Amino acid sequence: MLNDKVVLITGGTGSFGKKFLEMIFEKYTPKKVIIYSRDEYKQSVMQAEYKDKIDMKRVRFFIGDVRDRERLYRAFYGVDYVIHAAALKQVPTCEYNPMEAIKTNIHGAQNIIDAALDRGVKKVVALSTDKAVNPINLYGGTKLVSDKLFIAANAYSGESGTVFSVVRYGNVAGSRGSVIPIWDKIINEGGTKLGVTDLRMTRFWITLEQGVELVFKALEESKGGETYISKIPSFYIKDLAKAMLPECTIEEIGIREGEKLHEVMVTKDDSRSTYEYEKHYIIYPNYIWANPGNIIPGGKLVDEGFEYNSGNNTEWLDVNELKEAIKNI
Repeated sequence: MLNDKVVLITGGTGSFGKKFLEMIFEKYTPKKVIIYSRDEYKQSVMQAEYKDKIDMKRVRFFIGDVRDRERLYRAFYGVDYVIHAAALKQVPTCEYNPMEAIKTNIHGAQNIIDAALDRGVKKVVALSTDKAVNPINLYGGTKLVSDKLFIAANAYSGESGTVFSVVRYGNVAGSRGSVIPIWDKIINEGGTKLGVTDLRMTRFWITLEQGVELVFKALEESKGGETYISKIPSFYIKDLAKAMLPECTIEEIGIREGEKLHEVMVTKDDSRSTYEYEKHYIIYPNYIWANPGNIIPGGKLVDEGFEYNSGNNTEWLDVNELKEAIKNI
């Protein structure tokens, strides 16, 4: 699928972009991979990190911002596939800088869509988040709008134009912004007290590898407007603390503004257009332009009223399983 193709990833110097770069060269022989981001220092660090691991002659680094429409048009020239990972992701940052979050997460999404349509990109996969589902903070709100933009963009591409789809998952284990690096730093400095916002809090466990695999699947089979969600286990945050430091003291500090008790991936209202597959769910678009014949074989429509969230999941990781999972990060 991606052999001899040109692939561009926005926000490519982040945790996801690095893992994507590793895995695309393990599985395929792309003609070129373009890392598009705005931080020249992170780009130089990434070049040094991978110079002896992959064929860097096939990698290009573009300085640019998704807010910059003209730069995107230049970068998208000759590109076959785009993975849109760039975003302002920190909840407090978006709350304090709402206009900036809108410029990057919403206006940037629109720029990606326009450039992809006009440059003849074959497929675009946009990364989403559980926070876009029933959003209670600005970050989630902007990502909900972004998701809607990418799904609706299929109405403008025609039958043979660009295909847009979305991949949704929660905080990736061990990535920047997850609690694991924060607690790891406390533990390495000799600390024994770990703060948990609420002892009832649950989250999904997904690795970077699983996230990249789901993007590959979306690139391979999407027909337009699908939202892909991995089937992954849940865990209690308090159990994660015990897995990282069995003798730790857990301090319940209270849920922060914009934080949810459980992650939601599929809402009850989405159940009417959600199909379950062996390792994932797909929410299909429910619009007048959507082709009902585009349902990918192998799935089954979930029961009406079904909701997929980290609190009602059927698969869970206990403390011992979390210990093993942490070793593989």
